[in-house]
Amino acid sequence: MIAERAIDSADDSVTEPVKKPRMDPIDLLIALEEAVDVPLRPEFIEGMAIVPPQPGDAHNDGASELYFQLRSAGFRLAGMGNGFRTGVKGERTQSLLIPDFYVRRRRPSEVDEAYCRAHKGWYSVDLLDLVGEVTSSNHETDTGPKYRTYAAAGVPVYVLIHRDEKKAYAYSDPKPGDESAKARYATKVEVDLGRALPLPEPYPALDTSVFLAG
Repeated sequence: MIAERAIDSADDSVTEPVKKPRMDPIDLLIALEEAVDVPLRPEFIEGMAIVPPQPGDAHNDGASELYFQLRSAGFRLAGMGNGFRTGVKGERTQSLLIPDFYVRRRRPSEVDEAYCRAHKGWYSVDLLDLVGEVTSSNHETDTGPKYRTYAAAGVPVYVLIHRDEKKAYAYSDPKPGDESAKARYATKVEVDLGRALPLPEPYPALDTSVFLAG
């Protein structure tokens, strides 16, 4: 079972294929969290229930620093912690993601809050204008499935801090395409960690030197 593997693999992300699930993936993740005694951050991406490794202090410190930079630059709608759902015209859930940091297009309206209640705590991905991920040992997830899922959802900017490669990326101009598996971003900016990462207007360049500390 997924829960058992999650406990035995604390250092690595755990994925489990879900073919034609009998329950909505939201309920699948709730059942997964209830089945274990350790805190989880499960997500659902490309038909897979994913339990990422527990983020370490360096991961959290770096993600918080980038969030702080965005807030300090006047982006009051920068945030952390919320989960976001994609679906097809209100039908079955396609993906459930918890970015390390993000910037919303707007504050949630009453309609957005009603959507969140109807989907058991998951907001619509349509709220997002920028998402950011900081890799842990599961960097393949952030560079593959999450990259494609954010592009397929039309999120305008995807910031990726790839600690294994010691690189930072800013992807923009999403091209959802006809198949989510082929979704991509048309524009990529790449810098070495420690340098400023330019973002599309109106966002500021992000100082990535925090990821070299220690």
